Amino acid sequence: MIMMIKNPDKKIILEDGQEYAGFSFGSGSEKILEFVFNTSMVGYQEILSDPSYTDQAVVMTYPLIGNYGMAEDDYESLTPTIGALIVREYNDEPSNFRSADTLGDVMKKYDITGVYGIDTRKLNRSIRDHGSRLGIITDISTSKEEGLRKIAEYIVPKDAVSRVSCKKTYVAAPLFDERFNVVAIDCGMKQNIVRSLVNRGCRVTVVPFDTSYDYIMAQNPDGIFISNGPGDPESVPETISVIRKLIGKLPVFGICLGHQIISLACGAKTYKLKFGHRGGNHPVKNLETGKVEITSQNHSYAVDIDSIKDTGLTVTHVNLLDGTVEGVKSDKDNVFSVQYHPESAPGPQDSAYLFDKFIGLMERNKKNA
Repeated sequence: MIMMIKNPDKKIILEDGQEYAGFSFGSGSEKILEFVFNTSMVGYQEILSDPSYTDQAVVMTYPLIGNYGMAEDDYESLTPTIGALIVREYNDEPSNFRSADTLGDVMKKYDITGVYGIDTRKLNRSIRDHGSRLGIITDISTSKEEGLRKIAEYIVPKDAVSRVSCKKTYVAAPLFDERFNVVAIDCGMKQNIVRSLVNRGCRVTVVPFDTSYDYIMAQNPDGIFISNGPGDPESVPETISVIRKLIGKLPVFGICLGHQIISLACGAKTYKLKFGHRGGNHPVKNLETGKVEITSQNHSYAVDIDSIKDTGLTVTHVNLLDGTVEGVKSDKDNVFSVQYHPESAPGPQDSAYLFDKFIGLMERNKKNA
């Protein structure tokens, strides 16, 4: 167990003036980030390596973090881009035979700032009550006035997707029984999505977020997938424009940011949630079957339910906590999407049918071609 040093060496200053003193682990870099919380009890490695957390400081509600280390096979991206991790209690002596590194060592490697020893209950309650907002992680000696000045001068970046998307096309394919060719548009895609498609017999051609319609169609795909990713969905107009052209041509499936991009491409609108949805226990009702799925979620934006009218889309899933849209579809155009992450398996298999649905659409489309 890590030994607390005598005095706190790090400070969090939120844009509303709240201050929290704690202890440093991982990288010690000063950063200005959006502070959000995640209610998952496990899965900190997947959270740390999820590109959707780019430019964010994630406050964990579960108090003990780091106790099972970091396993080589559990990363969602090869280069984590999360801004910071804030925890109550950090453990740097993991007990797990699969552990290859400590959480703190990995955070140092990728310049991810860590703070432990603060009252995370108070900070998380503040985010829930007042919304996610900017804050600075800085040295304990920094005054509140200096921290607030830096936050006020900070310009929030709008290029998160371009930073986390792949830079060139790559292919992941099954060893046997290759049945479908899927083009996956990478907006910050989690690797378990690729594995979920490959395990179902898909050759997955992963392309950058700004890939042209002509290039995508030149790959002769059976279906199109749009991935999760960070930031405001309206900040990727090039992706929205390409999806608008692709809808109706081939089966299209989107997850998280991909869900929002599909909705925008069809004429719906999106808006930013007060504090977002981040955790592994969100109940979502499937309106078509009446069943409730326990889902994994990580997003700041949602699709405006009132804007879906006249888009050709229908709502298929709703969040039982706040009534927000969790899924849409258009049977005519063979397109569907969900706001949550079926590949994360918190249920554990409540939502796996969505990948099978995508396979079924491609199979029928090929037969009818």
